[in-house]
Amino acid sequence: MTLAITSPAWLDRAAYPFTHRSLALPEGRLHYVDEGPADAAGVLVLVHGTPTWSFEYRHLIRALRPTHRVIALDHLGFGLSERPPAADYRPEAHARRFAGFIAALGLPRFTLVTHDFGGPIALPLAAAHPEQLAGLVLFNTWLAPFTDPTMLRRARFAAGRLGRFLYRHLNASLRLIMPSAYARRRRLTPAIHAHYLAPFTDRDARGYVLHTLARALLGSHDHYAALHARRHVLDALPTTVIWGLADSAFGPAYLERLRDSLPAAAVHTLADAGHWPHEEAPDEVAALVRAHLARHAAPRVTSSACDPLQAP
Repeated sequence: MTLAITSPAWLDRAAYPFTHRSLALPEGRLHYVDEGPADAAGVLVLVHGTPTWSFEYRHLIRALRPTHRVIALDHLGFGLSERPPAADYRPEAHARRFAGFIAALGLPRFTLVTHDFGGPIALPLAAAHPEQLAGLVLFNTWLAPFTDPTMLRRARFAAGRLGRFLYRHLNASLRLIMPSAYARRRRLTPAIHAHYLAPFTDRDARGYVLHTLARALLGSHDHYAALHARRHVLDALPTTVIWGLADSAFGPAYLERLRDSLPAAAVHTLADAGHWPHEEAPDEVAALVRAHLARHAAPRVTSSACDPLQAP
């Protein structure tokens, strides 16, 4: 069952032709898509980072939904989900809500796909309940506290008063940081960029949603440390890392740290992709994800890909 969610005027339904679904959690309603056949070869859950939403996975959803059930949510405050001003938008709170989302859907074993902040948001569930996971696919993400001087300097600046001004008034994360993290900026076309800018026209929302995560680069140190302490649990899961090497935000050193944390992972690098490899090289990424799924097939699904909780 699905909710009658009206698409906003700015959403290109040809680019994002998926059925809108919604799940009510105590802090607000989460929007998500749930595509694919009822008798799917397996289930994937796609988890975005900041400052984006499930739109970033549109190519991967299209590629995999003929054979797999593919679920992609928008975190609270992002995309088409609700944006209550008083909610907690730190990664710890997003992680708690993500766990509630997964519990509400009652999924069979699934493959978890994460990007950027999606790692520290979704991987705590994987570390706590590895029996629920068929495997992991990780795009340009992290699971340990930041220690290198360059990132610490950037994070302190972003968390400070000037950083807050730039996030709130100039929409810095979307207008400055996002374009710079592509291998080739022209790939972030005005039409694509508009789909990321549109949810954050409100200055206050840019402050309490986006800038909160900028502050969390340092402020959520203990959350990342706790996740890193459980890395042996994650390393026991079948894992594929797909990394865009031309990422100005997370350079090759972050990939090496991820390799050290998850030494059993299969690693594939894309020299001509930046922070969003699934946006910049969608065909290559889809092929790599398919190969991962073929190597680590989960039991076939017999339940329908429908929303189990019908909200009013």
